Order: sequence, then structure tokens, then C-alpha cells
Amino acid sequence: KPGQHGAKSRRKTSEYGKQLQEKQKVKYIYGILEKQLRKLYTQASKNPTATGSALLSLLERRLDNAIYRLGWTGTRAAARQLVSHSHVQINGKKMDVPSYQVKVNDVISLTSKGTKIPLVAEAIKEVSSDASWLEQKGAVAKIARLPERTDITEAIEEQLIVEYYSR
Repeated sequence: KPGQHGAKSRRKTSEYGKQLQEKQKVKYIYGILEKQLRKLYTQASKNPTATGSALLSLLERRLDNAIYRLGWTGTRAAARQLVSHSHVQINGKKMDVPSYQVKVNDVISLTSKGTKIPLVAEAIKEVSSDASWLEQKGAVAKIARLPERTDITEAIEEQLIVEYYSR
């Protein structure tokens, strides 16, 4: 509120507001839309394990996110573009779907054209993968195991998202 005394009285964010903010934050971090997140939540809620950690595991297993975690690109948006421009192969087959769910023992590799992109070539030399669920050797990586809650570095309170969708 404008004026000398107006800015003091800020309303406390409601529970719903906190849940909404957390959901929006996850959508922004992973670069996905509402419909995609809702679909992943439905899939996670059918999982016998905790819905929140299952949801985060599904988000981490997206192909664009896996490429970002490998350190081949600087951002998830760049990883998404790398995938959608067909520079990525899964088990030797071209893949241009950024939302593809990677599975255990999948082999992710870059095409010869993809490795010639200057930023990607530089990133492959540095090998800065911080993901313990991925095994990397140059421009080829293998999914060693499914990602767990402990593998996710972002500060996400998945319980708030579960509460938001379970209304």
C-alpha cells in the first residue's frame, strides 16, 4: 500500500498460498506446464512409495533434466532445446521428446552433430556431473539407478505440492 504507514501491514501468506508458491516454483525450475505436472502427480500418487518423493523422482527422470544433470548444458531450457533438435540418442535411437522418462540401464548419447556444438563440446571436456544416479564417460552416459530424494539439490518442499493437488 502506498504512503508512509501503508507498507507495514503485510498479510501472512495462507497455507493455500504457500502450496501454490511451491507448485509454481517446481514448474519454473523444471520448465514444465500445469498439465504436465498434474499428469506426473497422478502417476506419482499411484506409486506405493511416498507420493512427494515419487513426484520428484519422475521430474528428475525427464530426459531434458537428465542432460542438464550430466552437465552437458548450462540450463534445463538449453537441454530441452538440445533434445528437441534431435541431438540426443537413447539406446542408439534418436530421441526428440524432452519429457521422455529415462529408465535404468538406458544409454544416453549425443549425436556427432550434437558433440560439435561449441558449448556442448566444452561442457563434455569439463565433465561436471553432480548426479550420483548417472554414470558418464564423455558424450555417453548410462542411468545407473533411479533418482532418490537425496539426489535432488533444489530446496523443494514436495509435501506442499502433494497437499495442493490432493484438494
